[in-house]
Amino acid sequence: MNSRAPSSLAALTLGAIGVVYGDIGTSVLYAVKEIFGSGHVPFTHDNVYGVLSIIFWTLTTIVSLKYVVLVLRADNAGEGGLIAMLALAANAVKDKPALRRALLVIGIFGTSLFYGDGVITPAISVLSAVEGLTVISPALHRYVIPLTLLVLFVLFAVQKRGTGGIGRYFGPITLVWFLVLAVLGVSHIAHHPEILGALSPHHALRFLWLQPGTTFIILGAVVLAVTGAEALYADLGHFGKKPIRVAWFSVVMPSLTLNYFGQGALLLADPSAVSNPFFRMAPTWALLPLVVLATMATVIASQALISGAFSVTKQAIQLGYLPRLNLRHTSVRDTGQIYIPFVNWALFTAIVLAVVMFKSSSNLAAAYGIAVTLDMLITTVLTFFVIRYGWKYPLWLCVAATGVFFLIDLAFFSSNLLKLFQGGWFPLVIGGAVFTLMMTWKQGRRLMSKAQQAEALELGGFLDAVFVEPPVRVPGVAVFLTAEPGIVPNALLHNLKHNKVLHEQNLFVTVRSHQVPWIGLADRLEVEPLGHDCWAVTLHYGFKNDIDLPIALEPLRLRGCEIEPMTTSYFLSRDVVTPTLGSGMAPWREKLFATMHHNAAAAAGFLNLPANAVIELGSKVEI
Repeated sequence: MNSRAPSSLAALTLGAIGVVYGDIGTSVLYAVKEIFGSGHVPFTHDNVYGVLSIIFWTLTTIVSLKYVVLVLRADNAGEGGLIAMLALAANAVKDKPALRRALLVIGIFGTSLFYGDGVITPAISVLSAVEGLTVISPALHRYVIPLTLLVLFVLFAVQKRGTGGIGRYFGPITLVWFLVLAVLGVSHIAHHPEILGALSPHHALRFLWLQPGTTFIILGAVVLAVTGAEALYADLGHFGKKPIRVAWFSVVMPSLTLNYFGQGALLLADPSAVSNPFFRMAPTWALLPLVVLATMATVIASQALISGAFSVTKQAIQLGYLPRLNLRHTSVRDTGQIYIPFVNWALFTAIVLAVVMFKSSSNLAAAYGIAVTLDMLITTVLTFFVIRYGWKYPLWLCVAATGVFFLIDLAFFSSNLLKLFQGGWFPLVIGGAVFTLMMTWKQGRRLMSKAQQAEALELGGFLDAVFVEPPVRVPGVAVFLTAEPGIVPNALLHNLKHNKVLHEQNLFVTVRSHQVPWIGLADRLEVEPLGHDCWAVTLHYGFKNDIDLPIALEPLRLRGCEIEPMTTSYFLSRDVVTPTLGSGMAPWREKLFATMHHNAAAAAGFLNLPANAVIELGSKVEI
């Protein structure tokens, strides 16, 4: 993913503008409004300069230095995102089991918080754009929430069709959005060019020195200016480092800076514009087109986050932290374009709940921040372990490189904790619920595997015993799926017991997912002959690979095993989990795991098996 033809740089940069920066590009709609609208900052000339300086240096420190310069370097085989970072950190400390387990829990918790962010971001972005109607006429206020819900419903309803058709327009539309941001900003800076003096960090430092308490409080609103910073890293695999960096420094940051400073210039000229400084920047004739463009920009920003939720869910499933879910590919060319109905409508339901509960972007701003700043903090912590133990940099350099960012992230997180009871609890509840599901599923699978192994028979010895007096051999290939290599699958036991036959050729297949994004075809297949035309097969996948069992088994033809669609049968064990009293999980978690296991999508679809060649045989497992 890292080597790209120079000719594609412009196209990739345009794509990065549309996908990577949609979220951070819409923060201009509400960031300044919330800082001054909070009532904590007295409206003075010096305070406007101080706040603008804080916003600019927050963008510079967190986005430019932390993410664009440092974190983008931590690519996992060209991939980014919290799960990729978690895999890097866990691999870096693999010789320290206790630390590795702790990092895994921290990383999975951060991944869970992503879903909380995934609810708040579309809600606040689309709602703040539609609220521009109230600047045109206060009488339109009654239509804001219904229109917001309609836009969101259409957005989620079209997900099943994929974004390939409209995705090509994301970059150009978002580029137009950033150009409009710059033009709006310049038009007001031209009347008050002295506002550019706020670029000097001494204004931010002076504000901090004179008003430390106020500075701490408003950090909870300042963080709105860097919403979407995590997307920089998460989308690394789609675009690569260079296009993301070029897009940020050439288009996105200049446009954001000009717009924020334009809003500051407007506030100096007209303090009453604080009610909605972004839309008040526009002339009256441009308000309606600007509302439409802002809504399109927020829809694109939300689309990137929804697609990210699908991708993260797929990765979590393959790493064993979530049960199988129905997953559909929406593009024959781009395997990364997927649609997960359950995630789609669960997100929509939670977003509708957020819009109806909080009713305005200002109220949603109170709910925003805790989840995203905690994710930023977790990214910084994981980065330390990657550069210290993975890259082997000196301790002092690792502390220096991440320590400053850790303190900054901690300050932002601490400030946002003040909003806990004003709405900050909402994304935390969502993240906590997802984390509970993930850890319950992971531990439940571990308990289930332990219970199955306790009663399992050793495969090699079992086959030797069977072939002392071999059963009837029928033509074709039988593929038995087994969670653990080297043990007898329940499906084989039931087949011998009830059908009293064995196929001419038998494969005992275990699918392994690893904490790397991609595993190539050359390393996909591992085969061990068991004699009697039987083989133990292990298939290796990265957490971003698409699993297709029949295609993965095709190289076995070279070993004399003909995987023909008409003569191959796939035997799966459909386990029924029964919670029991004992030393496993708490009873409610065992019941939760049993419910999740019962409702998991069929393994046949997840493994891409032909429906007319699958045979499921049931068994009961007590945990």
